[in-house]
Amino acid sequence: MLGISVRHIEVFVTIAATGSVGAAAQRLFVTQPAVSMALAELERQLNAQLFDRERGRLHLSPRGKELLPMAQEVIERIHEMLRQTGEQPLALSGELRLGTSNTIGNYLVGDLLGPFISRHPQVSLQVSVENTDRITAGLLEHRIDVGCVEGPVNHPQLELISWRDDALVVCAAPSHPLAQRSDLKARHFKDAQWILRERGSAMRVLAEQALTALPPGQILLELGQVEAIKQAVIAGLGIACLPYAATVDSVAVGRLKILDTPFLNLQRRLALVLHKSRYRGALIDAFVQSIFAPRG
Repeated sequence: MLGISVRHIEVFVTIAATGSVGAAAQRLFVTQPAVSMALAELERQLNAQLFDRERGRLHLSPRGKELLPMAQEVIERIHEMLRQTGEQPLALSGELRLGTSNTIGNYLVGDLLGPFISRHPQVSLQVSVENTDRITAGLLEHRIDVGCVEGPVNHPQLELISWRDDALVVCAAPSHPLAQRSDLKARHFKDAQWILRERGSAMRVLAEQALTALPPGQILLELGQVEAIKQAVIAGLGIACLPYAATVDSVAVGRLKILDTPFLNLQRRLALVLHKSRYRGALIDAFVQSIFAPRG
């Protein structure tokens, strides 16, 4: 007979989420020795090492990555059973970990999270803002539950759910020579100095695709944040492809100008990303539903 308890599984899932025995003990309100003993017993029962230690943190072993989705499902199904007890189902509670790309996390976070928070105020949301490569890695490593990205993600273990259309726009300072032209053509961008996002970001991929339709220019700067790129453009250091949502305020006060570039394809789709083997419990289902629910 198996001697695996719910507590053993809860300890495994919590260490995977926090990365250390100490942090897991704090979250579970137990001692570190109790957490260490529970993990050791679970590994003995499964005859498998679930974590590798690296630089003081615990990282899932290959076997741990394989078993974590099943362990998460056990815990989430128990929570769902408890919510359904009694005459009235309990309100959703717990923690949902989201990874959002730069544009979504900084400029569309209200649209993304507002409906869910209003419907489920007892759920704790942990939101990290990262580039698409980091979000993909976070999903594969089970560090995050749902990704929200602005570019293509192609991985056999991940599922994309389209959310909304979006677009980049080419911007310059109002004093820039390109901003002075009313008849912009592709040829006018010869030798232009560009400011781009870092490699690994979806915005960088789309900008590079657009640049292939233009004469050769120079990549002057690479910056990791949309806001930093916008400020560099406003300062006249170069031109850039920016998310439209990031430009609205600066354009309105005359600090930034959107260039008319119908010869460039800067359309893109924003999407949710889920791990295919991750159990889509009540929290994840509720979040996905909130994204597509009619706005009142």
